[in-house]
Amino acid sequence: MSSDFEGYEQDYAVLTAEITGRIGKVPRLMGDEKKQMILNVEKQLEEARELLEQMDLEVREIPVQSRAMYSNRMRSYKQEMGKLDADFKRSRIAYSDEVRNELLGDEGNSSESQLIKLREERAHLLDNTERLERSSRRLEAGYQVAVETEQIGQNILENLNQDREKIQRARERLRETDANLGKSSRVLTGMLRRIIQNRVLVVVLGIFIVFTIILAIYFSIRGH
Repeated sequence: MSSDFEGYEQDYAVLTAEITGRIGKVPRLMGDEKKQMILNVEKQLEEARELLEQMDLEVREIPVQSRAMYSNRMRSYKQEMGKLDADFKRSRIAYSDEVRNELLGDEGNSSESQLIKLREERAHLLDNTERLERSSRRLEAGYQVAVETEQIGQNILENLNQDREKIQRARERLRETDANLGKSSRVLTGMLRRIIQNRVLVVVLGIFIVFTIILAIYFSIRGH
């Protein structure tokens, strides 16, 4: 499982490097060229999110004792993904000095109030974007905690089921042992009864023989 994770990890590193380079180019573009670059970045960001989902699934399959290291790496990648999203949103509303001068023209360059207004609107948009990113990171962190808690709960349930099965097997063995002891006790009781009966018969037979001998001797003496 770790080899699959590392493969996804390498693909993610290459993809995010390409995204970072393209995001840096967006503010310097205009018109259709900028729109096409934005579409390309959006597509690559979606691919990066899919890679993160695959990596997250791989981490869940890793044994609990080895999972902590990979979970920390996943948190780092998700934070990086959040930063890429924020940078991309800023780049879509940002313009390089050259592009801004071309858009505003000579009148725009001389109009200080329009430039200030543009900067205020941009700052407001960036502030809203940062708020959304913070909320998104908190949600992702909460989701990760929920996933880890769910995994721990599943492991506890599995351990409890295993313990219950062990206890049930132990009870079955005890019942079998009790049954065997009962049978053994009945057999021993029967053997003891037969031994006592045999001894009584031997004693009775001995008394009878002795009595018979005494009678024989008596009648023999009396006959003489």
